[in-house]
Amino acid sequence: MGTQALERVDVGDQERTTSGPGPVVWRVVREAVLLATLFLVYSAGRQVAAKHTGSAFDHAREILSLQRWLHLPNEAAIQHSALQVPHLIEGANLYYASVHAPLTGAVLLWLSIWRPKAYPRVRWTMVAVTGLALVGHILFPLAPPRMMPGFVDTGLKFGQSVYGPENSGGVANQFAAMPSLHVGWAALIALSMILITRTKWRWLWLLHPIITFGVVVVTANHYWLDGLVVLALLGLSLPLLLRRGLRADRPRTRNSVSPRNVLK
Repeated sequence: MGTQALERVDVGDQERTTSGPGPVVWRVVREAVLLATLFLVYSAGRQVAAKHTGSAFDHAREILSLQRWLHLPNEAAIQHSALQVPHLIEGANLYYASVHAPLTGAVLLWLSIWRPKAYPRVRWTMVAVTGLALVGHILFPLAPPRMMPGFVDTGLKFGQSVYGPENSGGVANQFAAMPSLHVGWAALIALSMILITRTKWRWLWLLHPIITFGVVVVTANHYWLDGLVVLALLGLSLPLLLRRGLRADRPRTRNSVSPRNVLK
């Protein structure tokens, strides 16, 4: 009996060794380095696009004309109505500046730890959407609505701008409006969490892209078509996500924390 007890202890020690934090930490670090590298490549591409912005305002007028022809809702009128509620605009500015990247990073981190088989599908889908968007930024530089007559730069008005007063100053290329990665990433994150998780509350993830789409419009950072085009690009990239085994893994060990206690 003592030998059997020792054997059980040895097995438990081996399980703790093989299922300890080491492999997870290494996977997270590896993915962080990969995503940081991809982001640097993307940022370099945006800076290249920033040097070809001479037609950005002409393109903006074309987009506004096309949207009128399509009978899409008037963005300037919607924004002016929203400006009657300053706290609403301040909240939209905050959402635009503070939720996009942190929430995307948090979801990717959670997926890499708790859904390691599904995570690469989400990652490469995001890379594909971002790469296609970069092509759009280079080939179709576009001045955002806040730079056009009839619109208000709500970030500057309420002192919450993430870009500053210069049209092309700073690190960001402000003429990379078409398509909107705010909307694209939000839609991908929501779709991924709905498909991968099983909780009945997962449908609440739909609020993220809906709110994001509304936010980029009322803050005059994007046109309707910026969001619609990126959703089409996401549709083209879905074969990378919708592959067999997307919901196959449930990484739990005897000594691990249940994902129910982390995020659903």
